[in-house]
Amino acid sequence: MPASNKVIITCAVTGAIHTPSMSPHLPITPAEIAQQSIAAAEAGAAIIHLHARDPNDGRPTPDPAVFMQFLPVIKQSTDAVLNITTGGGLGMTLDERLAAPLRASPEMCSLNMGSMNFNIAPSAARVKQWKHEWERPYLEGTTNYIFRNTFQDIEQVVERLGKGHGTRFEFECYDVGHLYNLAHMLDRKVVEPPLFVQTIFGILGGIGAEPRNLHFMRETADRLFGDAYVWSVLAAGRHQMPFCTMAGILGGNVRVGLEDSLWIGPGRQATSNAEQVAKIRRILEELGREIATPAEAREMLKLKGGDRVSF
Repeated sequence: MPASNKVIITCAVTGAIHTPSMSPHLPITPAEIAQQSIAAAEAGAAIIHLHARDPNDGRPTPDPAVFMQFLPVIKQSTDAVLNITTGGGLGMTLDERLAAPLRASPEMCSLNMGSMNFNIAPSAARVKQWKHEWERPYLEGTTNYIFRNTFQDIEQVVERLGKGHGTRFEFECYDVGHLYNLAHMLDRKVVEPPLFVQTIFGILGGIGAEPRNLHFMRETADRLFGDAYVWSVLAAGRHQMPFCTMAGILGGNVRVGLEDSLWIGPGRQATSNAEQVAKIRRILEELGREIATPAEAREMLKLKGGDRVSF
């Protein structure tokens, strides 16, 4: 991994995991997503990772028209890199998941590096009152859910978005095998360096949130990719800040946001994405790290630039 004192903060502002009943601070409407994205960028996030939701009930949606209600607003107000999901929400087909990024032609998209059991059902037990009827079965149904991203799916995303639009990727690796899947793609020249490798901890179905696992994932990535990758870390729920702090100490980059955790401290929900960005920024700066600007992130990741997107 290239040595750099610059640290890229990514903020994932809403996601498709948490539901409206889990936090009143989760942005739902396009206006809320835009406002929280802009505030997160102003707090220090160089990359904003984006999903869309039905403004009526907060359900995850792949509809490009909804994305286009907030993408131009964010772009007009900040220089941050806008990173659109290709993971979408539970049960979406690959074509549905790709509809918005193919329309928007963004600088960056997320790309899960394999299929996996993705169980978020335990979170349903902590909700006392539901706002919408879809939420409980959405969460509880994940005991029988597999997120699908086959090798063919991955190659199709790279072909259609990477080669078709010049989009680069946040390669989301939820387990050690996902690193080897990415190495296979690199060996076959399906993907090109520098690889932005997001190692993810604490999702039931993926690698656990234990410090030894963070070190092992990094050591494995070092062996597989050498200086051809840029390392980043995210962790779910209460593990978010400790794992991002460890990544900062070890020279990595970090991702925070209400997609990954609804919390800012023990027993205290974050009131916004910007609050989480500001906290990890303070920690990183106390550690002597410098926060990368969007322009510096673009250079580190070899992105095409905000002038070449379609929004």
